[in-house]
Amino acid sequence: MLKKLFLLKVHLCKGIGLMTEQKIFTAFQFNDYQTNILECCQLAGLTAATTEKILINWNLPELSDNVKRHWFECKFISILDEDYPAQLKEIYCPPIILFYRGKKELFSTKMLGVVGARQSTNYGKKVLLELMPTMIENSITIVSGLATGIDGISHQVALKYGGSTIGVIGTGLDQVYPRNHHELQSQMETHGLVISEYPLGTQPYRSHFPERNRIISGLSETLLVIEAKIKSGSLITANLALQENRNVCAIPGRIDEQLSAGCNELIAAGAKPILTAKDILNEFLI
Repeated sequence: MLKKLFLLKVHLCKGIGLMTEQKIFTAFQFNDYQTNILECCQLAGLTAATTEKILINWNLPELSDNVKRHWFECKFISILDEDYPAQLKEIYCPPIILFYRGKKELFSTKMLGVVGARQSTNYGKKVLLELMPTMIENSITIVSGLATGIDGISHQVALKYGGSTIGVIGTGLDQVYPRNHHELQSQMETHGLVISEYPLGTQPYRSHFPERNRIISGLSETLLVIEAKIKSGSLITANLALQENRNVCAIPGRIDEQLSAGCNELIAAGAKPILTAKDILNEFLI
């Protein structure tokens, strides 16, 4: 219990970013899980100035209040918990804390990451409607980012067919972004799972979404890209998935369509082109 509380406090402490958090966690493990922040900072090799700032924030009443709030008001798992997704530990900078609402047992299912353009076309929607029901029939959980476009549609289709779906968001769990997804996010909290590494009240800052993408790709055994421009967030997620040795698939499209350019580029680089639902199932060795 003390270990989990310590990690929550590290996660909520101002002045500790992703990289510093990872260094402190590594030191925490090396130090036999001793909950002494000064020792962890020193073992992590942090500068004296950085350590001093962390210690000042560590002892503020505001941090204690925030820790109590999240401890009692939020459901969360730490990287030390048995039900923390094993595949997520393999990624670069795995989140040490994940807040969640919904069915955390979905972490133990087979997962297909689905990402794509926010300005999706009828072609992208048609592809989802043709492919997703078969995934649901084979008990594959759909993982996406609850964003506008392909993300939101993939969650909606999964719910429509009674399937399992996980939304990884770039805000606190008490926030909804985009705002018109309030009902969708609520449905997923009841029938699926919504997760975030960000504390309550966190707004949708631009930098959070690339960080969020590493969790989508990290959870997924296979990642499917449906409609993506060159240099889009979806391609960033695909590259992360490749680095993490995940299967990467893409839906081919017309060569004169901007929203197909990213997918066609992935296929040219070696991603598996998806023509039927069976092509995806083969990636799961079902």
